[in-house]
Amino acid sequence: MTTTLAPPATIAFIGLGMMGRPMAKRLVEAGFTLRVFDVSQKAVSDFVGAHPSALATASAKAAAQGAAALITMLPDGKIVRQAVLEGQDPAIEGLDAGAVVMDMSSSNPVDTQKLARDLAARGVALLDAPVSGGVRRAVDGSLSIMVGGAAADLERARPVFAAMGKTITLCGPAGAGHALKALNNYLSAAGLVAMCEALVVGEAFGLDPGTMVDVFNTSTGKSNATEVKGRQFVVPRNFSAGFTTALMAKDLRTAGDVARHLKLKMPHLEQAVSYWTAADGKLGKGADHTEIFRYAEMLAEQGD
Repeated sequence: MTTTLAPPATIAFIGLGMMGRPMAKRLVEAGFTLRVFDVSQKAVSDFVGAHPSALATASAKAAAQGAAALITMLPDGKIVRQAVLEGQDPAIEGLDAGAVVMDMSSSNPVDTQKLARDLAARGVALLDAPVSGGVRRAVDGSLSIMVGGAAADLERARPVFAAMGKTITLCGPAGAGHALKALNNYLSAAGLVAMCEALVVGEAFGLDPGTMVDVFNTSTGKSNATEVKGRQFVVPRNFSAGFTTALMAKDLRTAGDVARHLKLKMPHLEQAVSYWTAADGKLGKGADHTEIFRYAEMLAEQGD
């Protein structure tokens, strides 16, 4: 099958979480025929209730029946592998040869390479296509999508990606998208911690945090953290960016795993992994990643 995946092509969508819901909504609005599945049947019924043209299904296999493409938006690569290949009623049992799987989760790139080989043996292509931009950009369809896989498969799937993202970049072969996403989040996490520590020190000195962020944004300290997260989530302390500390810590561990797999010593990356993993343990289940500011305050109060 080499037909371009244009509306009203049938897409199976697995994973209706905070990111998956708005991404699936964009596909419905673009005119694709959606078959949806999530381990939470409430998530499925709520989505179909809001978007009646989508079809609720009871398993990954059922979602994949008759679909030209399958999108996964799940917590990690191990869960993706279970849903697609190895779990109960996996999607591969419903997919026809020639279909394409698009893993838009944040997964370990080494595992992704193995998944690509295993799917290819069944006549199914894999594109790893993680995203950056958070819930806000998922809602407005302006995500940055990092793609690993064959260029021909990307061109075939481009209309699907275009419904959800503004920037679609082929990063290299299978696993390249997931590797770049993990490294991107390392930079994002490092910048956020640096901003939060600067704010903690500045406030202790008597500086106004809002003024600090404004100055950062007109100076060399400007970053995604200062532009997108400072005034919006950290200064007002609403901590509601929509991406958890646990997921950021997981992405950093993935970046660290890639470095170790390549036998590279990266001290700052190793420190970031330890910092975010410890923060995840302290901040509690479901904490937003912008709450790393609270963790920076906790450390500051220890005085050492």
